[in-house]
Amino acid sequence: MDAKTIIVAGTFVGIVLIVVTLFTSFQSGWDNYPGGMGMKTAPTINLENGSPALGSESAPITIVEFGDYQCESCYYWFHNTRSTLIDNYIETGKAKLVFVDLPFLGRDSITAAQASYCAEDQGKYWEYHTILYTFQDGAPDSGWANQDRLNSFAFTLEMNMDEFNDCMDSSKYKIRVKANYNEAVKQGAQATPTFIIISSDGTTKKFAGAQPYSVFAATIESLIAKFKPWAATGDMVCAASPNNNAP
Repeated sequence: MDAKTIIVAGTFVGIVLIVVTLFTSFQSGWDNYPGGMGMKTAPTINLENGSPALGSESAPITIVEFGDYQCESCYYWFHNTRSTLIDNYIETGKAKLVFVDLPFLGRDSITAAQASYCAEDQGKYWEYHTILYTFQDGAPDSGWANQDRLNSFAFTLEMNMDEFNDCMDSSKYKIRVKANYNEAVKQGAQATPTFIIISSDGTTKKFAGAQPYSVFAATIESLIAKFKPWAATGDMVCAASPNNNAP
């Protein structure tokens, strides 16, 4: 092979690498754009360490929230978007919600997450989840979610305090919370809240931030229409909805 051929071949390879790099960069940016169309089939998400599902286990859409109990944006989403989402999609059997801990804002984020699973032992995960986001107050590690407050939340929910304290003292769910953190990082969650919406065929849409209800509704409807094309036309819709039993 002469020098001229080597130069031409090298130039061609360089052009190909540039094109591939630009395409990958563009695609990554589009997928991560909060309002973009970045729907794709993603690697499997491990939810076995997350919360119990809120909603019907058979719901065709799964909403995964990666969150931190000390996150102000998570608080905002909880109080401004979540209830409407529950009314229109979770209680109607169209979707279920799973919370996966991404506790990075401070030490109280980790213990609050552990406390939520101690509450789950007594059948009160979602009640405890709600009380944490109801009483979030102040900066991370400012004391609103210290051990005394976590105990008071459990007492308010009329939990067995001996069982709760034993659970917390033993750090029973330390590994579970760490596993959730690792899963969030694996899925590319770099902020809280981050959401991944998954359809029954594995198609996903990821976006970050306390997005308004309209973003969730549009995304869920597009995913439903994907595997039920008639749903988008309005020509024929099944009126029956599965019963929903939130934990």
